[in-house]
This record gives sequence, structure tokens and C-alpha cells, in this order.
Amino acid sequence: MKKREHLVRAIAPPGSVCVICKGTKYLCGKPSCPLLLKYYKLIKTVSIVDERIYGSSPPGVFVGSKNYPKIFAGPLIPPFLGDTAILDFPEKWINFNIEKIVDFRTKLIRGMRVVDVSSASIPDKYVEDLQVLAMSRSAVDSDVLFAHRPTGKIVLSSDVQPFGPSGKIEKFRFYESKVDSRIEKFYYDDLKAEYAVVSLYTKGVEVTKIQRCFSVGIFGEEKRRKLVPTRWAITAVDDIISGYLVSKIKRYSIIDNYEVYVSDRMENIFAVIFIPDAWSYELVESWHSGTLWNPTENTYIISDHELYWGRKTYAQIGGCYYAARLAVAEKLESLKRQASVVVLREAKPSYILPIGVWHVRENVRAALKSKPRKFDDFGEVLEYLRKIFTVSPEKFLENSYILKFHAKQGRIEKWLNT
Repeated sequence: MKKREHLVRAIAPPGSVCVICKGTKYLCGKPSCPLLLKYYKLIKTVSIVDERIYGSSPPGVFVGSKNYPKIFAGPLIPPFLGDTAILDFPEKWINFNIEKIVDFRTKLIRGMRVVDVSSASIPDKYVEDLQVLAMSRSAVDSDVLFAHRPTGKIVLSSDVQPFGPSGKIEKFRFYESKVDSRIEKFYYDDLKAEYAVVSLYTKGVEVTKIQRCFSVGIFGEEKRRKLVPTRWAITAVDDIISGYLVSKIKRYSIIDNYEVYVSDRMENIFAVIFIPDAWSYELVESWHSGTLWNPTENTYIISDHELYWGRKTYAQIGGCYYAARLAVAEKLESLKRQASVVVLREAKPSYILPIGVWHVRENVRAALKSKPRKFDDFGEVLEYLRKIFTVSPEKFLENSYILKFHAKQGRIEKWLNT
């Protein structure tokens, strides 16, 4: 009988409150313990895994960033066969709660092997298999032999999303796989990656699939192809697609009224404000005391914006900025209209752990599918926001470049008309 100890371990920074609390005193101020949620979901998977597993990859791949350019890359495979697409398909997750999403994440075992990012240009058998897996249309039955039994790791950090157990791969093979011909075309073409990304998006390929293929170096000029860490690939694709859509939006006429769209899912409230003006965009996030990124006693608000000609620096908010911009640009393109847009986000105290940038994109998409409230006056917008958030409109106004500008413009116009 093999020993089962040390199957899951936790890594915490020095002085972490989690080390003192151990899930018993809720010293972090959260209503439930993110450590224990991760642990119980992870141990369920780890306890049934051995050195060799047979499972159906959703399909899924993971490319790490540690020790770049010599990084870990490998397949994501659950320890069971069947239709597992839902386990790595964020576009289908919007109506699930956080616990269910953690369950999806922790069911996927990460196979790891060190590869050089440049190996995507002349792939060996292992990298080539990952590329074929990423292009697959549906779940792929796979057989993996690990050097040792995969183990779980819980990182006690505010910016690391849940993930399943991992192990170094000795052998990996998969059985019959049907690749998506739309994607395969660009695997054999010697074209820039940006062109492939936009072309596939306009053909209806889901953003998650494009991001997965971008990560394993399927796109681009053949001699310049590289593997891209999953986290970087997600933001790069969001940025490329939204940039393409924004270039089209700028040709359209400006909307007639203020419009506000709202979503309240996954312990986050989003309000998307369309302002009748030329294209500009801003994301404003508020975090209550005790939530993930805010250990202080006061509500913390952070924002990033771009005006008509865009921005040249990376947004300090990170990937969420580009994920929300993609959803906003999609909506305006579908309306064939132009607007100045502000996305307001309130992370509730019940938002106990990060689940990935994807949820911002999908939350904003969900908001923009709802029926908007329309207003003629900016002051009416602020009063409506008071009904939606626990954070006051004045707090958002104080920390928003675009809202502050339009509030000032409104006052000037009223003064001129008196």
C-alpha cells in the first residue's frame, strides 16, 4: 500500500495569516476559508491518482512562466475518460459558483516537462503532440506516465488561481484526435500571429481555444514561433482581438444616450457605462476590506484608462483590463456604434479567492447581454449606480479619469445653458 502523506502541501509567504489561522479562526476576514476550499477539492483528485493515468483531456494544455525561456509545459488531463470539455471551457462557466469552478480546475492534472520556448519553431515529438492536442475539436483520450505520483500544491497568494495536482512526465501519448481545420490552416501558414488570432476570431472560434493555441506556438512566422506562458497568452489574445475591434468601432456614429448594463455573478458586481462620446475606455475596480487584494481597513479602488488613441504601456490592473475591453468592444461592434465606456467592478467580501482573468471577460459579456437602463443626464447615471453598488458613486467618481471628466463637462454645459 503506497503512502498517502504529503500529497497536498501549502506554500505561504513569511508571516502569512493562513499559517496562524489554519482555517479555524477566519483571521483574514473572509466568510469562508479559501485554503480549505482548495484543499478539499485538491485532495479528492490527488487521492485517486497514481504514476500512470488514463483520461480525456478537454483538450487542455498549460505553459508555465517560471525560469523562462526554459519553462514547464504539458497537457491538462483528468483521471477519467469521457466528455470533459467543460473542465477547461470558461465561456461556459458564467452561471456556476466559485466552488464549482474550483472543482473544475482541480480535476485537471498538469503534466510537466522542461522545454525551451523556441522549440515551437522546430517542434520535437512532445511539443508537436501538445500543438495537435491544442488544436483538437473535442476531448482527447490520453495516456500519461509520470516520473512520480502527481502531488498538489496550494499557493497562499492573492494572484494565483486554483489548479490541480502536477507531476513531471516520463511518457505521453494520446489516441485519435480530430483537429479543428480552421485552426490547422494557420499551423501550416507562415503568417503573423496577430493575423491568425483575428482571422480565427472572426470565423467564430472561441477565445479560449485561440488562447490555448497561441500559448503552444501554433501561430506566427515559422522561424519565429515560440511557446508563450498561458497567463501571457490569455492577455495577448484579449489585447489583439479588442484592438482589432476598437479600430472598427472608431468608424461608427456615437450612441445617443447614456446606457448602463449590470451583472451580479461570482461574488462580483459589474456595471458597464456607455457614454455618448468618442471611444475611450476605463476599468475601475473596488475591493472591500478583507477581500483578496486588500488587507487594509478601507475600501481600495484602482483604475486604468485609455483615450481615443489608445495606450502604449501595460495596464497596472493587468489582464482584467484587456479581458473587459474585449467584451466591451464586442458589444459596440455588434451595435455598430461608438461610445466612451467605463466598467465598474465591486468585488464582494464573499469573493474569497481568484479564479482567473476569464471571469472578468465573461461577467462583462453577461452584463452586456442584459437590457440596459438608458438616461439622458449623467447625474441620473450616478443615482442609478447608488442602487447597484455598496461603494458610493462618489468613490468611483473620485478614482475615475473618464467619469470625472464627464461630470465636469456636465456641470460646464449646465452653466453655459443658464
